[in-house]
Amino acid sequence: MKRVFTTVMADQAGAFLGADRCITDLGLNITRVSYNKAVDAHMLFVEVEGDEAALGLAETALAKLGYLPNTMQLGSVILMEFRLKDRPGALLPVLELIRQFDFNISYISAQENGTGYQNFKMGLFVESSEDVSDFMRRAARLCPVRVLDYDRSEKVLDNTVFYLSFVTEISEKMGLSDEAKSRLLVDSNLIMQMLDERDRPVHQVFDCISQFADCIRAGRGAGYQPRVTRLQTCAGLPITLIEPPCGSNLCLLECRDMLLGVDSGFACYREELLRTILGVYPDFRERRRELLLTHGDVDHCGCLDLFQRVYMNQKVWDNFELERRGAPNFREENAIHAPYARISKLLTDYRPPSPDNLTVFAGTSEPAPELLTPIGRLELAPLCFEVYEGQGGHVLGEMVYVERTHRIAFTGDIFVNVKAFLPAQAKFNRLAPFLMTSVDVEPALAKREREALFGLLDPGKWQIFGAHGGVCEVEIS
Repeated sequence: MKRVFTTVMADQAGAFLGADRCITDLGLNITRVSYNKAVDAHMLFVEVEGDEAALGLAETALAKLGYLPNTMQLGSVILMEFRLKDRPGALLPVLELIRQFDFNISYISAQENGTGYQNFKMGLFVESSEDVSDFMRRAARLCPVRVLDYDRSEKVLDNTVFYLSFVTEISEKMGLSDEAKSRLLVDSNLIMQMLDERDRPVHQVFDCISQFADCIRAGRGAGYQPRVTRLQTCAGLPITLIEPPCGSNLCLLECRDMLLGVDSGFACYREELLRTILGVYPDFRERRRELLLTHGDVDHCGCLDLFQRVYMNQKVWDNFELERRGAPNFREENAIHAPYARISKLLTDYRPPSPDNLTVFAGTSEPAPELLTPIGRLELAPLCFEVYEGQGGHVLGEMVYVERTHRIAFTGDIFVNVKAFLPAQAKFNRLAPFLMTSVDVEPALAKREREALFGLLDPGKWQIFGAHGGVCEVEIS
């Protein structure tokens, strides 16, 4: 088995040698190492393989040698600006106050500008928000002072405890446990290491992860402002399209006594989504509720429990079975995509869905022989869907649902209407392609599937519902 040790070492010669000797003496093999002094001067990640007993001994030995941090609560860096008169000694009282609070200065920038004042920008490493509040009150008696936002992709204020500062900042926003912080720490480092090897700017990685957390958090509660569109098919079937700022759309079709959904969004928005649905369908809980799932990514299947029956193919079922066993799901089997997928689960409260309301209606665990292989029909009166399974360009288990009488198609992420993104959707959906290098497991294959999709459609007007963005109305010649 493997384990990642997140070690804190002195910035001095021989530090890694001591850790390596400890691991080697126990007969363990190092399978991954990541250390970047420009990012963090002390944090080193070591993935080690061996039997469970030896890994436990290694953890004890590394902790005894002082290599393992004993806390995840080490504070964060705050950028402050002090407006001081441009005269000798003006900075001294501020520095004395900083010393009284035992803050470490990790960054300073100032220059005269001919106004009689200088704006001193300082990065201060602090451990408690209460200390910051007290410090700000006392500093305000000396001079005007304010806290500044900064873009981590452009400015690094402290590389001595960067990782723990970074994780603490996100954890406080999202309410993560210590165990979740540790997982976030390791997966953030994995993304950084992989993108660094592809010559991507490493601090942009951390900025994108922070933006991901900020977008998820901003969409909670009153910030959940989806675009809700009421429309009809060519045959008059009413459809409601709900587009949240983050995660997949939910499409609801009024099928006589049943509401039929397509995909369900992130788990963290369950209550917000339910409130939105009840605003359109006050009798939602009393109606028969079923759902089509286009694939098993976490941003599509977080709220499956809102529906009494969920239809999927065998591969999506297999994907969920892997998750229930604690194994990597289909997307996580891709090494480049795995850390982002795990961070997505962590920050959106995802749990593998219960099998109680899941129904496999078609498909097998074997590879699909065609770009879009017909795997069956699904009759849900008054609708009759032809169902096609892709070869896994976006992810294994992906499906397209085509209804020819009403001339509608649900394409999941094989095709999405990027041009119809809301600003919040566009901002959020720019993050995954950077952090995973592509949202598609096999981009070239996904492109061929996308092209093959339109060949499934008869000549005439169609409404295509991708899982992100508004409906796309096309004329097939």
